[in-house]
Amino acid sequence: MPNLTVAVLAPNGYARDLGKKGTSTDITFYNLKKGHDTVTLLEPTRYPDRLAPLFYVVSMSHEAIVVISEITPMVAEWILMLDCAGVKNGTIILKNYIQPNQIAPLIKGTVLENYTIMEEDFIGLSAGLLERAANQPDIEPKEGAVGSVPIDHHFNVRGIGTVILGCVADGWIKKHDKMRVEPLDKTAQIRSVQKHDDDFAWAYAGDRVGCALKDIDAEELDRGFVLTTDPKVTHTTTVTGDAHLVKYWPGEIKEQMVVSVGHWMQFLSARVTKVENGSDWHAPKLTLELDTPLVYKPGDSAVIHYLDGGKLRIVGTIRLP
Repeated sequence: MPNLTVAVLAPNGYARDLGKKGTSTDITFYNLKKGHDTVTLLEPTRYPDRLAPLFYVVSMSHEAIVVISEITPMVAEWILMLDCAGVKNGTIILKNYIQPNQIAPLIKGTVLENYTIMEEDFIGLSAGLLERAANQPDIEPKEGAVGSVPIDHHFNVRGIGTVILGCVADGWIKKHDKMRVEPLDKTAQIRSVQKHDDDFAWAYAGDRVGCALKDIDAEELDRGFVLTTDPKVTHTTTVTGDAHLVKYWPGEIKEQMVVSVGHWMQFLSARVTKVENGSDWHAPKLTLELDTPLVYKPGDSAVIHYLDGGKLRIVGTIRLP
């Protein structure tokens, strides 16, 4: 049962013409399903007032739908976020007589250069999404397979107990798996796995899942916590890594600057405690001290944000050690 997860960057509610509305908080989920093929559409409901929802929907997605009816600083922020998160596939829908040559300078050198540009056509767009969902890999777990699920919602269900919602970040998860809960260093067992309200024995990277857990209470969990069987996944409050700043960033990063680090379903406050600039200040080595532990897999990339940046709130990326 392949699944395609898609960020919808458009006026709020745009995705209701593509799928059935599901969970809605600061992120709104819409579900599109045909037979065994499913598409999860995500909208950043409380954006632009809050930057975190934009990061969350982009970080979870295989591809994006970007609807441009006028060229604004918000569109530029979408482009920077998608590029920093490496969302390489997508569709650009132009409205109000916006022409491709008008957006070409904005998307040049970014992942959006390879997006398909089309006019608004909900029927054709839905058909294309379902076709690409059908082409997603549906691979059974290998012996000794490991996997991770960042939690985006968690709650208690009467008669079932603790339930979490999330997208499998990598690898596989399976019913009865005993999962580490990072950064708690606790263990919980998966009682059941659901994908789009159907029960399954396992889920693969990219699947949207609901898991019933035992041996942990919903009150112990938080958004951004990670269920994992991967021994490489760890957590830390100090990160030193090579950064790459967006080309529009106006100057060198300064020590004591307070930023936000986005990775998986985490959006955490951090302070820059050390900056090592080489010949290019757009590529410094940074040391960040975080207020709460960051859960990650070594070698992953995180997005750095600066919430006091006005119209430029996306700083760049940092490679996690």
